[in-house]
Amino acid sequence: MTDNMRQIPRKQWIKFGIVTLLYLLFLIWIRSWLGLVVVPFLFDAYITKLIPWGFWRKSGNKTLRGVMSWVDAIVFALVAVYFVNLYVFQNYQIPSSSLEKSLLVGDYLYVSKLSYGPRVPNTPLSMPLTQHTMPILNCKSYLDWPHWDYKRVPGLGKVKLNDIVVFNFPAGDTVALNNQQEDFYRLAYREGRNLYPNPVNMDSLSKSQQRAILDFYYTEGSKAVRANPQVYGKVVVRPVDRRENYVKRCVGLPGDTLQIIDRQVYIDGAPLPNPENLQFNYFVQTTGPLIPENIFEELGISLDDQMLMNTNAPYDTQWEALGLNRRDNQGRMAPIYHLPLTKAMYDALNSNKRLVSHIVLEPEGPTTDMYPQNMYTKWTSDNYGPLWIPAKGATLHLTEDNLPLYERCITAYEGNRLERRADGIYINGQKTDTYTFKMDYYWMMGDNRHNSLDSRYWGFVPEDHVVGKPLVVWLSLDKDKGWFNGKIRWNRLFKWVGNEGIE
Repeated sequence: MTDNMRQIPRKQWIKFGIVTLLYLLFLIWIRSWLGLVVVPFLFDAYITKLIPWGFWRKSGNKTLRGVMSWVDAIVFALVAVYFVNLYVFQNYQIPSSSLEKSLLVGDYLYVSKLSYGPRVPNTPLSMPLTQHTMPILNCKSYLDWPHWDYKRVPGLGKVKLNDIVVFNFPAGDTVALNNQQEDFYRLAYREGRNLYPNPVNMDSLSKSQQRAILDFYYTEGSKAVRANPQVYGKVVVRPVDRRENYVKRCVGLPGDTLQIIDRQVYIDGAPLPNPENLQFNYFVQTTGPLIPENIFEELGISLDDQMLMNTNAPYDTQWEALGLNRRDNQGRMAPIYHLPLTKAMYDALNSNKRLVSHIVLEPEGPTTDMYPQNMYTKWTSDNYGPLWIPAKGATLHLTEDNLPLYERCITAYEGNRLERRADGIYINGQKTDTYTFKMDYYWMMGDNRHNSLDSRYWGFVPEDHVVGKPLVVWLSLDKDKGWFNGKIRWNRLFKWVGNEGIE
């Protein structure tokens, strides 16, 4: 040991030992020995001090010391936030009403990465506290290189049935920047149908003919979107960890067979317990007057959800067909609202006979938007499936009938090349009729069932897309209220997010 080393205070050796031990434990946890390259720098920072890390502290320039002290603090804060955000928790704001009334628009959540095990980032070089775009500059907030493969470090547990989960949007791998509210695939199919309306009855066609038409819609729609960046925006591809964050409830686990019958979810033939705050859309006709604002406030219906329908001719005939036929003495139809209601909200309105005359459930929507869009199924948001949810290590017999359900899992999520040839199915150039899945998959749905774009529309959530579990609402702001008029929902502050309310 050199004389200089002997002169180093014992306190410095202790600090170095503690920091190095904690860092090595961290590397063991994330199972990455690449991080050992940092150890020599730790040794220098605490012991040898060959690199002048704090050169500015000895400068006679007061301005330099002031500026560098701020730079030092900011860099330390960004590094700390980066690692905390990656491996411990992150903040998440509820942007839409898909989980109302379990979680509200304007809720700010602490999302635990430890609950399911944090992921090692695919794109480690990124700006902290940004998902994919730099504010103001409007450019990418991450570098595509280096790119690390998916790896999840040990956590406290696994996703369970009825857990509320934050995950990266699976269909967000390809995005048209001017239409980010709609995934690229639904956009392409929709534009293809608009370009080439099909007058043929799909029921009269064979499955191969149906598939050919749907594939044509996607191909032509995709070309149209890509050829019009001034309308749709530039089409970009994002890695898994840079796709938008979504939050939904897990209603199907790997290996489950899921089916929805008359809005009730069934798992392996048994009904899944429903959240207490489960909502569906209804048409509510009054006895004549409009519904007072205080009634909406008591029910917790936001301004965005208070939709007053057009009851004038010729729309009045469609309302009468639903049984909403209340008219005044002049023959004018009584007001009709389109409202999302829980069972408790439905009962409260239905019991108010002085105000409400009829409440009817919203009819089933179109089948063309449902997953998979390259398969003709007649499934709807209220009646869907059955379908099997892939499990890691499970082998599936592939057929022309089930291939559309799992094609995206095989190609987009697990990185294989799949071809359909005249003599069968080829994966990575090899003819096969089976596939063994490399990952677990989940089925996610919102509690606000008729107002949730979820797995029914874009399919399975792969395990490498799972971000974490919301633990607590640390702030809740009502966008319909002012700061001095109830904007802060005090009763929701530090409210734990769990599975309470499951019937």
